Amino acid sequence: MTVLCLVERDGDGAADVSLRALTFGRDLAASAGGDGRGESPASSGAAASSAAEPAGGASAGIPGESLAAVVFGPAAGVPAGPLAAAGVTDAYAVEPDGLAGYAPLAWARALAELIEVSSATAVVAAATDHGNEVLAHLAAITGLPMAANCAAAACMPDGSYRLVRHRWAGSLLEDAVLDAPVALLTVAVDAVAATPAAVPAAVTVHAFRPDLADGDLAVSATESAERAGGVSLATARVVVGGGRGVGGPDGFGALEELAALLGGALGVSRVVTSQGWRPHKQQVGQTGTRISPELYLACGISGAIQHMAGCMSARHIVAVNTDPDAPIISRADYAVIGDLSQVIPALVAALRARS
Repeated sequence: MTVLCLVERDGDGAADVSLRALTFGRDLAASAGGDGRGESPASSGAAASSAAEPAGGASAGIPGESLAAVVFGPAAGVPAGPLAAAGVTDAYAVEPDGLAGYAPLAWARALAELIEVSSATAVVAAATDHGNEVLAHLAAITGLPMAANCAAAACMPDGSYRLVRHRWAGSLLEDAVLDAPVALLTVAVDAVAATPAAVPAAVTVHAFRPDLADGDLAVSATESAERAGGVSLATARVVVGGGRGVGGPDGFGALEELAALLGGALGVSRVVTSQGWRPHKQQVGQTGTRISPELYLACGISGAIQHMAGCMSARHIVAVNTDPDAPIISRADYAVIGDLSQVIPALVAALRARS
């Protein structure tokens, strides 16, 4: 069984959500037999390799149970080290560089071709905005069914797939069976921990150029200057959140400064975006971005159930609020009962003094 995994980038490396998806894909490949490490016998225990080869050659076929990564961008930029640690044996660098910015239909067209090149029996991606959109396009192109927000998957003896999916923002787990020649699955971003393979694999990088029509690039986005110079909210290890208690659009300067000092991202509650204080792309919650950072520092956020659905996978929650009875206080690991206009500047000053 060959599992293709779409790997999104975070700077020069692989995004944390994609490392989680690779762990999911490795376990899926193992469910069909073999040791689940995503390795061919010749590569067991070998070091990572970044030598590029054209796709479709003698080494492009991936026998047995294996895990392959798809990265959009030049072959020289493939993060071979993290992929090798995850058990990836083959990485397809989809060129030209113009595809690296994000072109959902073109990405899906490339994946459709790679299914044939690699004889893939499953394609997985993190259930991010990009992952869900690209696999939805792929489903439309191929006529294959797509299952979103999967927490677990296994290949059954009859060739079908037994799935566990997150529903209702993760408050409900659904058991399902997918019967398809190729499974298209997105992985709930907080459902699987990123774990390395038992033995690192040797990664062979294949440069791949898909056959695209002009219409495939009709929708093409490049990352904004803000995103390129900052940290992705979906993958940030630290998120500083602001809610109604911030008081207005001018109150977010201190939170942005704190997020920058911590190497994190700024997130906000729904009421903040509804008031027009901050853009929707920064919203954390059921109708925004679901986050799973090491630390979520929630400032002036009451903790409505829709917001908690988006941050419930944070490893640690610290709440700053003047109301000791705010719902988020009962969910927080630590709470500071105080005025954030005093607490946050003091914290910023202390961090600057230490640095």
